[in-house]
Amino acid sequence: MIPDLGKYAGAVLSSYAVSLALIVLLVALSLWRARRVRAELERVEQRSKRNG
Repeated sequence: MIPDLGKYAGAVLSSYAVSLALIVLLVALSLWRARRVRAELERVEQRSKRNG
């Protein structure tokens, strides 16, 4: 099932590892930013309810 990568095994596997790490990093940063933006939106909404 796993293909024989021969002399390119190191390059191919490290490329997969780097790609996977970047995807995980992008997802983590997106979730972190979404939480931050949601919290800011809640603060703005609370402030507008108090003033309105």
